[in-house]
Amino acid sequence: MFKAKLRPEDTDRFIRPLAALGLHPIVWTVLAILPALAGFIMLYWHNLMWGLVLFILAGAVDLVDGAVARAMNRVTTLGAYVDGVLDRYVEFLLYLGLMLYLGSVVFLGIHMEVWFMLLVFGALMTTFVRAYADHRGLVKNQKELKRMGGFLERGERLALIYLGMLLALIIGEYWLELIVVITALLANLTVIQRIFFMIRYGLTQNSH
Repeated sequence: MFKAKLRPEDTDRFIRPLAALGLHPIVWTVLAILPALAGFIMLYWHNLMWGLVLFILAGAVDLVDGAVARAMNRVTTLGAYVDGVLDRYVEFLLYLGLMLYLGSVVFLGIHMEVWFMLLVFGALMTTFVRAYADHRGLVKNQKELKRMGGFLERGERLALIYLGMLLALIIGEYWLELIVVITALLANLTVIQRIFFMIRYGLTQNSH
């Protein structure tokens, strides 16, 4: 689902001129949190349209740091670390804002707050399962980590949620609620998928 991904070279030629501003790539990374905070406030104020626009803007700013780092030859492990950490804050602000926006509605007999908790847990665990496998030395290199894949990674989660927000603006909030539930379920299925991948991988390595 949504497996097509933008390659760096697809976006760099449009973004690279921003390197002329002289801002350090990590500054661009930090700047992405500002529209996300504004988007959260818009959702808290029940302004879904501006919430969507600002979170998409946060994603656009997030693309800048990598392109600028490559243009300035400043690609670093620290930059990737800061980018990954702030990505989680942006995603959390989105989910928290939407939870406050929708309020205490019930979907399939379960309060939306519970669905959002499942969504946040699935989003965090998708990353944690991979990082913990690396931390414990279960994998030999980064290529093996990338093989974990899964139904739904961060880009696909956000694409689905943004689609739900757009449908809510056009058709009705039911569609946002439905897509939040679908995303929560698929995120947690991705976690289970990755756990089983690592179990199979670990057993295979031990048998050699």
